[in-house]
Amino acid sequence: MNLPRRRFLHVAGGAAALATISRTGWALDYPTRPVRVVVGYPAGSATDVIARLVSQWLSERLGQPFLVENRTGAGSNIATEAVAHAPPDGYTLLLVGATNAVNASLYQRLNFNFVRDIAPVAGIVRTPFVMEVTPSFPAQTVSEFIAYAKANPGKINMGSAGIGSANHIFGELFQSMTGINMVHVPYRSDLFPDLIAGQVQVYFGAMAASIGFIKSGKVRALAVTTAARWEGTPDIPTIRESVPGYEASGWYGIGAPEKTPPEVIDKLNSQINAGLIDPKVKSRLVDLGGTILPGSPADFGKLIAAETEKWGKVIQAAGIKAE
Repeated sequence: MNLPRRRFLHVAGGAAALATISRTGWALDYPTRPVRVVVGYPAGSATDVIARLVSQWLSERLGQPFLVENRTGAGSNIATEAVAHAPPDGYTLLLVGATNAVNASLYQRLNFNFVRDIAPVAGIVRTPFVMEVTPSFPAQTVSEFIAYAKANPGKINMGSAGIGSANHIFGELFQSMTGINMVHVPYRSDLFPDLIAGQVQVYFGAMAASIGFIKSGKVRALAVTTAARWEGTPDIPTIRESVPGYEASGWYGIGAPEKTPPEVIDKLNSQINAGLIDPKVKSRLVDLGGTILPGSPADFGKLIAAETEKWGKVIQAAGIKAE
């Protein structure tokens, strides 16, 4: 049967409008079943705690379970690949973070493209790291540390949690911006005993894991890595105060498979942002050493793109390759 052109366009337009209304209505009903939040780190880790805190909030607000699924391995690449290849329906989400931005350049052969295949949903928290030294180290400030390192090239051991870890990359950025030369010593286990004993002299550690050692005097904090001083330790200066332009921090947020309906992403974004200003949720995130990271999906996408580019340049300049 041949339809007149005007009638055909009317029918086609109506069908398109119906499809749009259907998608919007479906998104308004979302979620109608449990949602998986995939985390690339073990249960009980700080990353896992952040995911569970946000998942609990979303469960309470949206009336369906948001279930954390820990899929460890390959520096969170296994979890990221699983979500990148999942149906883009909003029922599989990913806890994303700075490690994903680093891995995009650190690993040469990935079965996904982080920036292309993971849609930004919402930021959650930014976490400071701290440049800390063994108590007997002679430098008391960042400027004194730089002067000492320049006078003793290759004689300072910088510990990290492994090649390509945040500790390593943040230290490499510090070296490149100050022109010093330190020896990188990667660890597969807890390095704090060696830092305290002076086997390694400096470590760019996560504040949440370091604050106890700092307060007890077992290690000495020189500066935080973030652009501004952390509210939990306002007396500790930033590296930027001695090295203009330096900034490095951990951050976490939620991502979804690319092509997830924007209505679903917007709904998740609004609920997560509501959680970030809830006093109980906010205080828990601050207790984990974080500063809330609210904003739109576009805001989070800009952060992801900027961080991926930034750390890609550091990795390339330093010639870092995954183990």
